[in-house]
Amino acid sequence: MASNGNGSVANGNGSARNGLAKIQTQKKHDGICHDDSGPTVKAQTIDELHSLQKKKSAPTTPVTGFQAPFATLTEEERHKQQLQSISASLASLTRETGPKLVKGDPARKSDTQKVTHVHHHVSTPTIVVSDSSLKFTHVLYNLSPAELYEQAIKYEKGSFITSTGALATLSGAKTGRSPRDKRVVKDDLTENELWWGKGSPNIEMDEHTFMVNRERAVDYLNSLDKVFVNDQFLNWDTENRIKVRIVSARAYHSLFMHNMCIRPTPEELENFGTPDFTIYNAGQFPCNRYTHYMTSSTSIDLNLARREMVILGTQYAGEMKKGLFGVMHYLMPKRQILSLHSGCNMGKDGDVALFFGLSGTGKTTLSTDHNRYLIGDDEHCWGDNGVSNIEGGCYAKCIDLSREKEPDIWNAIRFGTVLENVVFDEHDREVDYSDKSVTENTRAAYPIEYIPNAKLPCVGPHPKNVILLACDAFGVLPPISKLNLAQTMYHFISGYTALVAGTEEGIKEPQATFSACFGAAFIMLHPTKYAAMLAEKMQKHGATGWLVNTGWSAGSYGYGSRIKLQYTRKIIDAIHSGSLLNAEYKKTEIFGLEIPTEVEGVPSEILDPVNTWSNKKGYKETLLKLAGLFKNNFETFTNYKIGKGNNNLTEEILAAGPIF
Repeated sequence: MASNGNGSVANGNGSARNGLAKIQTQKKHDGICHDDSGPTVKAQTIDELHSLQKKKSAPTTPVTGFQAPFATLTEEERHKQQLQSISASLASLTRETGPKLVKGDPARKSDTQKVTHVHHHVSTPTIVVSDSSLKFTHVLYNLSPAELYEQAIKYEKGSFITSTGALATLSGAKTGRSPRDKRVVKDDLTENELWWGKGSPNIEMDEHTFMVNRERAVDYLNSLDKVFVNDQFLNWDTENRIKVRIVSARAYHSLFMHNMCIRPTPEELENFGTPDFTIYNAGQFPCNRYTHYMTSSTSIDLNLARREMVILGTQYAGEMKKGLFGVMHYLMPKRQILSLHSGCNMGKDGDVALFFGLSGTGKTTLSTDHNRYLIGDDEHCWGDNGVSNIEGGCYAKCIDLSREKEPDIWNAIRFGTVLENVVFDEHDREVDYSDKSVTENTRAAYPIEYIPNAKLPCVGPHPKNVILLACDAFGVLPPISKLNLAQTMYHFISGYTALVAGTEEGIKEPQATFSACFGAAFIMLHPTKYAAMLAEKMQKHGATGWLVNTGWSAGSYGYGSRIKLQYTRKIIDAIHSGSLLNAEYKKTEIFGLEIPTEVEGVPSEILDPVNTWSNKKGYKETLLKLAGLFKNNFETFTNYKIGKGNNNLTEEILAAGPIF
């Protein structure tokens, strides 16, 4: 007698004691029960099973011709050359060899490949053996977002996946740029080329000090078990793009730059070769405060002759983005290409608009318009063939972000996006964009293709409108003014706005500021050189200049109110449509700005600021105060000529400022 599945006992004639029929099983001729399952996996160990889970990337398209250095090489030879190039980048100048490199995650033995190192001949004394020369450095090369997520979540404390799939991370003690700690090597070439002195963002350092900091950064990176290496491009104009290499210690930094730079195709990566510029991001390691020119434990150092940048003592990823922007401000004008701190979009009829403005003026928001194609939100070039985006992504402010106000940016925050310093619910991981517990300068970095109406490739024809955005904390500039060429140059060089809270360290509330070319922190040459190029291109292509105030109305900051975004959008729509070119205008006092008497969808009373102030005397005093600030600021630039033989134009620009 045997027990059945229900615990009852079956008798010998096939019936159970409870009256139910005996369950019959099918038997094959060999006596083994029928099995509907599939064949077992072809693995003998769990490691072998895991190895079956991932397949090798498909071979890339063969490259024809002889212009490609890797065209005739095997995959193993290509990998070897890539590692040799990276080893050369990481070579210490006090040792004969670069680090011993191996591709893959050190935690995964199956990823380990052959070791590569490079012999370097240097004139400095060499150390034959060191601890770092005895170890392997694993290179995580151009990882995908999914791979970088795994690295960040596993190894970087403070990394989480939010409810929408974005990677939330922390930038450490620094939550904004550190402009006072930025240094540029002053040598025989840059001494005469770059903008130095009053108002300049370029604080000098010598070659020796740069090499001390470079050695410190390289030694730190070589001491790690693994480093992340990104080989990418800047500038969508393929004739003028720059190859950049970023060596970093954090998956957060690698993913950030993966999003912000232009991502190469597999074929382009095979043919990448030697980079035009290299960043050594050792931000987790401080600089030596006793080193000459150092004023803190943070230093961001740029050497244009060596085409290298070193980051020490700050993990804020924006330093890499803006450091490369400074490089483009130096390299592009040498090719007669104007580099611009601007957003850029294009209408369905091909009309392109440039948006100039510092962080917080609405440049990202206003250039992201679902009715127009987005070429880019922050950095552009204007050359002979039109405009091109420098970057491959967007870096949007997140403070008080909402789906209703900015749906495109809201929807772009998904898998692959980096969310910096945001606060989220510990259980469901929903982000609270109004929470400023970590910083007000919360940010999202995402690939530009995450914007549905992004124009790919990110290039366009010559602009028709040049829009200068100012966040006027005094509340006396009109919401919209049409500018003649001289006024456009004056306000472009002045770069008036308000420094928005959280953009830089130590700033807790908006402050009136002047930033030449709406980006003085990033430009390398004197502002008048960029202004001359802008004037030439606007004249040649018939572009119209506009000054748009996205700041305060009916009083200064603390008394008035911020101009509603919906009104600013209506103004921008009128610029795009061309209707403002035919509007009726009147001139304001002091600044002599031409303001329209009406704009569709905008209350007419706010178009002239004096109408919104109840205290007319206070308005006049504030207007004169701002005019004085403009005049004092512009004295920095009066001793420079704009272009060759443009003395009359220079006088016109000076006359285009406030008169009182």
